[in-house]
Amino acid sequence: MTPSHPWPKTVDDVLLRDPTEADIDVIAGFRNLPAVNRWTLLTHEAPDDLRRRWVGVASSDTDFSCVAEVDGELAGIGFLEIGNGMGQPGMPPATEAGIGYIVRPGFEGRGVGTAIARGLVEAALVDLGLHRVTAGCFADNHASVRILEKAGLLREQHGRADSWHDELGWIDGYTYGALRDDWLASRA
Repeated sequence: MTPSHPWPKTVDDVLLRDPTEADIDVIAGFRNLPAVNRWTLLTHEAPDDLRRRWVGVASSDTDFSCVAEVDGELAGIGFLEIGNGMGQPGMPPATEAGIGYIVRPGFEGRGVGTAIARGLVEAALVDLGLHRVTAGCFADNHASVRILEKAGLLREQHGRADSWHDELGWIDGYTYGALRDDWLASRA
């Protein structure tokens, strides 16, 4: 069964849509800024790699990344990558997604991150029909903690000093998750 393509989708006045070629230059303009990358795992993305990644989204069966638009302006990016969860042989493949997001400078504090996260969870669990969605963040990234909790994910793990941060050294990390059945029941 081929899942339904999740985009476009509007969440709290934020349009989540497929990336276009024109978006790539805008993304490249903010993706490697130090303020943007303070809390990302990939702290630098070479321009050719960035272009290849975003152009490849359109033809991917597992990458459903999107751009977020507010009033016609690119306000952020969302990542949704389908993969396999943990399990013994015989487990159905491609039942889980990892999500992430980056809010473009100038759009912070306006609910864009929460809208992206909520849209990614909805896309994974409803549109794509996956069993589970997860997201991780550094525990010290208080904005991301608020976003994930406001988006309806539950904190499932608190890893003590499990995450390396270039500036801060070993710090705690959180893993958040949501199950399809719980998500659907909470919206019924």
